[in-house]
Amino acid sequence: MIFRSPFPDIAIPDTSFTPFVLQHAERLAEKPAVVDGVTGKAYSYGQLARSVQQVAASLAARGFGKGDVLALYTPNLPEYLIPFLAASLLGGATTTINPLYTVDELTFQLTDAAATYLFTVPAVVEKALEGQQRSHVKEVFVFGEASGATSFQTLLESDGIAPSVTINTREDVVALPYSSGTTGLAKGVMLTHQNLVANLCQLTSMQFVREQDVVIGVLPFYHIYGLVVILSLSLANGATIVSLPRFDFPQFLQTIQDYHVTVGNVVPPIMLALAKQPIVETYDLSSLRVILSAAAPLGKELQEAVAQRLDCLVVQGWGLTETSPDVTFTPMDPGKVRPGSTGVCVPNTASKAVDLTTGTELGPRQSGEICVRGPQVMKGYLNNPEATARMLDTDGWLHTGDIGYFDEDGYLYIVDRLKELIKYKGMQVAPAELEAVLLTHPAVADAAVIPSADEEAGEVPKAYIVLKPETVATAYELVTYVAERVAPHKRIRRLEFVEQIPKSASGKILRRVLIEQERARSQVVQERRADLY
Repeated sequence: MIFRSPFPDIAIPDTSFTPFVLQHAERLAEKPAVVDGVTGKAYSYGQLARSVQQVAASLAARGFGKGDVLALYTPNLPEYLIPFLAASLLGGATTTINPLYTVDELTFQLTDAAATYLFTVPAVVEKALEGQQRSHVKEVFVFGEASGATSFQTLLESDGIAPSVTINTREDVVALPYSSGTTGLAKGVMLTHQNLVANLCQLTSMQFVREQDVVIGVLPFYHIYGLVVILSLSLANGATIVSLPRFDFPQFLQTIQDYHVTVGNVVPPIMLALAKQPIVETYDLSSLRVILSAAAPLGKELQEAVAQRLDCLVVQGWGLTETSPDVTFTPMDPGKVRPGSTGVCVPNTASKAVDLTTGTELGPRQSGEICVRGPQVMKGYLNNPEATARMLDTDGWLHTGDIGYFDEDGYLYIVDRLKELIKYKGMQVAPAELEAVLLTHPAVADAAVIPSADEEAGEVPKAYIVLKPETVATAYELVTYVAERVAPHKRIRRLEFVEQIPKSASGKILRRVLIEQERARSQVVQERRADLY
């Protein structure tokens, strides 16, 4: 069964990315577009648009043109989108890179993407310069001043007259973020002008961000969530973004209070803090109109807890880097919110759940791999037709690797990732489901569940638990707590207390790290047993 958006299809304009994002710049020339939440430094819409033109002209003078790629290797800052929009204006693409990457990781992405220019900050300029030496990057630009790199300021000294470039919106790539997809190493995701413009139109139609909104930008801008949903969507709708260079919970709360933030884009770990940390009560967060949680599954109880505590609308969204990113989104009508669900398909989008073995389309409340089709679906993986073919079938369906089901009204519930399912005696157990149950225990601050090898069952669920400060809970108590709330085959069989759960910058649990640790430990035990004989 195919599930479609309950909202009517919308017209997707045949326009390139930069003009679309800056469509309100002239009218809102004096309004703050992006503000540094720490220093107060701001770019008005007029300043932002002029800076984009100036940087585009300077890059063109250096030989950057259609089909070329520049790289952004920097934490969040107000200038982040300027090089991106400038490259887009010239028909080029931008690859966004995690500023915490090692030199090897940086070099791999620079080389694979064939980037010719690199933008960074003084804090990581040494790694950037080494990456330049090991790749085809011609020049490194730095926001600020640093030895060996060209100051970004020099790019603003041009006449601002950039060459006119003809762009094929359906074919020309504008963004090149990297994703592992469902399996394997990170791959360049080719997102066209039409992909990003389509998703911005789809999200705009959901009325998530409005011109009068103030949006907090604490999630990493190099991630597709930060790049599109925070930066690009806010600017395309004339809102103001308050940027923070990193996540610090007290600073995050202070910024919401000081700047009267109305829209909060967060991930489940931040939701957990908003629900459970006592410090929340010491700040005035009453300006918040809506909070969006995405990038990882959010349990029903946690969603309800935050909504009740902050007295604001809490919604979810779901998608992938490969879908620009959003596929489903909670309707903004409070009466249509279904806690635990990522919402319904955005306009112009179709989705379905298919059987993991046969690929047969499933009906309501039947769990399977979620497949999607729409104008926001990527062009493919860069220089990797094999991986593209595995992800995109001949009918245009993108196989997401996410497991979930739709209810009778087309609301999607994500259960887990295909590759993360636990097989207990042949039966499937979803880690995210058990994590959601554990997080309802008053002593649990955070939790992760992984498959643990077992001679009899094949795999059993193992939980890693972070307890809240000054609380006490035994392993037996927590295992019993879960057992009382799930089917027998889903019970936690092993449990370990830890100080921290490893997570990515976007908030996803790095289960592979825990799995690798578990396997290494099992290997040591096996070797010790062998020594006894």
